[in-house]
Amino acid sequence: MSFKSSIGNKASFASQQLARIPTDLVQLALRLGLAGIFWASARTKVSEDLSISDSTYFLFEEEYQLPFLPVDIAVPLTTYAEHLLPILLLVGFATRLSALGLFAMTLVIQIFVYPSAFMSTHLGWFAMALAVMSFGPGRWSLDHLIAR
Repeated sequence: MSFKSSIGNKASFASQQLARIPTDLVQLALRLGLAGIFWASARTKVSEDLSISDSTYFLFEEEYQLPFLPVDIAVPLTTYAEHLLPILLLVGFATRLSALGLFAMTLVIQIFVYPSAFMSTHLGWFAMALAVMSFGPGRWSLDHLIAR
């Protein structure tokens, strides 16, 4: 057996083994990965009793400066969406809609807040959200249990 065919056989074997990763595990990982990003961000915006911090209002007024929403609306809307949507992804309820919400938030962040972060950050967020929207939550979800 030649070196080239030996490498080809090993690559084929590895590919076959990787294809055996359960799809439901992949879908769960996508949901949790996307949820974790936004949950971590949400927790920086509130105190322990979920009241929105003054620093969050400051960021929206001075750094984020969204052109289409007043700060008094944007801050609670995004802060509580960053809490609720990851929880929904975690349990797999209204999964595609939750991923769509986080996709939209990422789009706003990309366009208006951090336009230079596409390749380094936002592309991964878009990819996870698109995968969840496209492939759904998997069998390890409330959506699946409800649909049965």
